[in-house]
Amino acid sequence: MNVILKTSVVCVASVVLLTAVAASGFAQAPGAEATHLDVAYDDDHKSQCVDVYLAKSDKPTPAIIFIHGGGWRAGSKKHVPGWLTAFVAEGRLSVVAVEYRFTDVETHPAQVNDCLRAVQFVRHNAKKWNIDEKRLGVTGGSAGGHLSAYVALHDDVADPESDDPVKRHSSRVACAVSFAGPTDWSLLSSIDHRHPAYRQLIGYEPGTPAADLAPKLIKDVSPISFVSKDDPPIMQVHGDKDDIVPLAHASNLHRKLEAIGVTSELVVIPGGDHGVSGAGGDTAKRSTAFVQRHLLSPSSR
Repeated sequence: MNVILKTSVVCVASVVLLTAVAASGFAQAPGAEATHLDVAYDDDHKSQCVDVYLAKSDKPTPAIIFIHGGGWRAGSKKHVPGWLTAFVAEGRLSVVAVEYRFTDVETHPAQVNDCLRAVQFVRHNAKKWNIDEKRLGVTGGSAGGHLSAYVALHDDVADPESDDPVKRHSSRVACAVSFAGPTDWSLLSSIDHRHPAYRQLIGYEPGTPAADLAPKLIKDVSPISFVSKDDPPIMQVHGDKDDIVPLAHASNLHRKLEAIGVTSELVVIPGGDHGVSGAGGDTAKRSTAFVQRHLLSPSSR
């Protein structure tokens, strides 16, 4: 993948607040109707399915895989961000919205495994869905931001020798946009993280001391653990007053990506809380521009 050395930190004044952390405030753009609903990408649980929003185009289009938030325990793939459905309505890219197993069904790594497989599933169906399999991006907010960053940074899980044709496909993406997503569970030992979801995700009861959390799980659940020079461009949007996912998560990942020359853009919202995960206003414009540069422009092919 092409690597651009320039990175940036951008401050944006506007903030779109959500009415609740687990509920999405995304508004869909008119004219973007789902083409396929509840298409199963695996058969371990009924939640393993996607909704597909196909752009009308004579040529294969890029696609964005959207992963919703909700503390890995709630939320719905039905709430696709308006900045994404606008792309669909314009015929510029398709969107695949992913549902995944929640922590009351199974803990980590079920969620990341589901999302990685969903990317492979999109590639498996790319020809049928008129999607350019070489130009896939991923995005999400809060828990969906974590899962998006994980998918973007994790090594390819393709198994060319598998009997399962889906598993033979690459899980790598061309770019990622994460809104208020946690990236580094080691911060639980130095910064107060009161939300119970961090511990529930890796199978611990809320309130479990950070020192009692298994180091192996801390490492494996953290997207920052998988940073490497071949990673795709990453954009993070984060509020500097977020008390659910502290800004250090985004800052630490940005610095690590920057240090090895991976394209990284950190958009810091002054005064922004966790509602930044809702992706609206200027943040939506910036994410649209990022996708334009790294997924839609001729140089991204």
